[in-house]
Amino acid sequence: MTRVIVAGAAGRMGRRICYMVSQNPELKLVAGFERADSPEVGKDLGETAGIGTIGVAIAGSFEEVAALGDVVIDFTFHEATMALARKAAKEKKAMVIGTTGLSAENLAELKQLTASGLTCVQSPNMAIGVNVLFKIAKKVAAILGDGYDIEIVEAHHRMKKDAPSGTALKLGEMVAEGVNRNLAEVGVYSRHGIIGERTDQEIGIQTVRAGDIVGEHTVYFAGPGERLEITHRAHNRDNFARGAALAAAWVAGQPSGFYTMFDVLGLQDL
Repeated sequence: MTRVIVAGAAGRMGRRICYMVSQNPELKLVAGFERADSPEVGKDLGETAGIGTIGVAIAGSFEEVAALGDVVIDFTFHEATMALARKAAKEKKAMVIGTTGLSAENLAELKQLTASGLTCVQSPNMAIGVNVLFKIAKKVAAILGDGYDIEIVEAHHRMKKDAPSGTALKLGEMVAEGVNRNLAEVGVYSRHGIIGERTDQEIGIQTVRAGDIVGEHTVYFAGPGERLEITHRAHNRDNFARGAALAAAWVAGQPSGFYTMFDVLGLQDL
């Protein structure tokens, strides 16, 4: 059975991850940790996650619990995630990373850390449906080609710190690949004022932040006289947490390397 440590265990995502790990028969929730100054440190991990008392206190650092687990699940903040990844590489621990806001430099460093023994599954969105959406959007873009304008609209809760979402950026990368473009060259992230006509090559990614929206992503393919829309709506955080637990069970048996949810779900070659 794979032993799991959860970073940010008392946060909104951390609590749901702890719960989903506890429901997976292949996993054992052995530890969780928070910042050393968090008021949640010392509280029972199971009570915090809503699974009842399990006799495991929330720790104030990874170092306190590193020896207890096989896999660390991290959905925290990009700076904290990168610091943890460096420590996990030294400890030869596998990681599941769902943190958004990772830069290209961060991702490049994660791949370099795999040479130091890190085994890592990283994805901007762990939900099964979203990863299917990534593949579908790319295929639709390839089929429709340059005759259809592509726009992506994402909506999240008002507390989300990064924009656009990592999921929206990944969608942009996938559809750009489908039409043989580079998102870094054609992505348009805001429109205001007299901006002129839309170019044929641009891919728009627009952001909404409001209320308690968990996460919504729509890809628009708009052509002459018709429009195709593909939407994923997250009703709660459980799909992300369930996917993270699935990734933790999968990654424990893999050699060191950098993996995505496409590998976990068997979608890599589709």
